Formats: sequence, structure tokens, C-alpha cells
Amino acid sequence: MSEDIQAQLTDTIMVCSYNPKTQRASMLSIPRDTFIGKNKNKANGYDKINSVYASDGPEESLKLAEKITGMEIPYYVVVNNHVVIDLVNTIGGVYFDVPIDMDYDDKTQNLHIHLEKGYQQIDGEHAEQLLRFRHNNNGTSYPSEYGDNDYGRMKTQREFMMEVAKQTLKLKNITNIKTIMTSIFQNIETNLELDNIFPYVPWAVSFDTANINSNQVAGQSQKCNELWFFVQDEEKTTQIVKEMTNYVQGIQTQEDMSNKIDVENDITSNTTKQKNSTNTTKNTNTTKSKNKTTKTTNSTKSKSTKK
Repeated sequence: MSEDIQAQLTDTIMVCSYNPKTQRASMLSIPRDTFIGKNKNKANGYDKINSVYASDGPEESLKLAEKITGMEIPYYVVVNNHVVIDLVNTIGGVYFDVPIDMDYDDKTQNLHIHLEKGYQQIDGEHAEQLLRFRHNNNGTSYPSEYGDNDYGRMKTQREFMMEVAKQTLKLKNITNIKTIMTSIFQNIETNLELDNIFPYVPWAVSFDTANINSNQVAGQSQKCNELWFFVQDEEKTTQIVKEMTNYVQGIQTQEDMSNKIDVENDITSNTTKQKNSTNTTKNTNTTKSKNKTTKTTNSTKSKSTKK
């Protein structure tokens, strides 16, 4: 959850699943700007899923996640930014390949992000910066092939979480797993009990993070009543959830999953096509008339913390 000064908005929402028998897991991101209203023509900020936690609490957020994914989700965990900072510091930092240079400042949230591209050890403070980054002060963001703005942020969040899991399970941390979990539970909001978690510890020790399948809810950005929303594609989302569920249950192999619906690549492809189309239009207009100017504004969005 974002510790926004003005409101408790969920910057990251993920639906995660783990099967100790198959030793497989999945992570599905729900974009923070997902439209949950009834009338797009009258849409406002409260029609975004990230506003629900502040007004109706985690239980209602959970119900909406179930509606969007079609899954039965029994548990929720709300993780504040300071918990992420403490966890990363507790395990001695996380080595991660930062995809781009990040330079962003927002004084209203006391948020300052300054990270250089490349493989490096990330401490707790910089982990928060990494997970909250969307775009730079100059307006640039992740490259289109990665997934810009919120799409890129969701991808980074999932990949960083996989590294956190991987490095938490290192030999030096294994003996402290119960201590780490106890500390975390004292600082999160959840309907889980520690007794629900501890039986999984022996299984988790041998877990290979290469067996985590990740994706995001299918859909596209759409402007409704002068505001940008992420509008879900229900049919594609249903297929994605089915594929991920089958994988975790051991019904599908990694090879099968290589042919799955890849929302990130679809988004990248669509973005590239839009940009190429825009460039073609601009070049054509320039040739026909120097007095004509074509301006295209693209906007993308995404989502946030299921904590």
C-alpha cells in the first residue's frame, strides 16, 4: 500500500498462489486503475480499484479481486511500505537488475527516487523507490518493449518479489525464517494466522523461484469521463487465470506455459503499433502540408498493492 499523504491508495495488488505438492507458484497483477464502476460516462476516481481499501477496507478489496479474476481467494495481506523496507534490510538487501535509470521527485508525498540502471544490491529504502517508480521527472519511463509506466512498474514489482523470495530462502536466512515471519506479522494487516503459515516453511525452503509463473489481468487503458482507467478484458483474463491455475496444480508444464496469453507482450505490441502509426501519420502530414500538425497523446495506467 502506498503511504500517500492524502489517501491510502493501494499502489500494488497481486493475487498469489503456492502449491507445496507441485512446488509451483503464481503471481497475477491487477492494475491499480482497473475500472470497477457501473457507468463509464460518469466515471470518477472512486471507480478505480485502488480507492476501495481506504473507503471499504481489505475485505471489499478482496471481493473485487475475486470478481475480476473469477477465483476464490480466502486470504488477504496488506503490506505497508515500511514493512517492505524492514524485510529487505532484515535479509541483508536484495541483488536486483534495475532495468533503467530512475529519477523522480514528488514533494507532496516526500517521495524521491534516484536509482542507476544495472545489477546491484538494493537496501530497504531503495527497494521502496524501485517498487513505486513509474516515470522520470522528464516524463520518460520504461521502454515500450518492457512495458511503460504502470505496466512496467507491475513487471518490476513481480520480478523484485521473486528475487526477495529467492534470497530470503538462502542458507543464511533459512534458520531465521520463523523469526522473520513473526516480525512481519506484527506489522501487517491480514486474516491469516501464523499457524496457517508455519506448516509451509519446510516446503518453502526447497522452493525454486524459477517455478513462479507471473502475468497481469488482461485489458487496455481507456479514457472514461476525462479520466484514464484500465478496462479489463474478461475473456482473456479468464483464460490467463485458467492457465496459471493449471500450472500451479501441475496440469501444465513450463513448455505449455510458453504458449500462454502474454499480456505484457500484447501491450508492448499494441504500444509499438500505435507509435509506428503515429509516426507514419506525422510523416505523411508533414509531406502534404507544413502548416498541419498531428498530435497524439497516449496514456497508460496500472495498479497497486495488495498488501
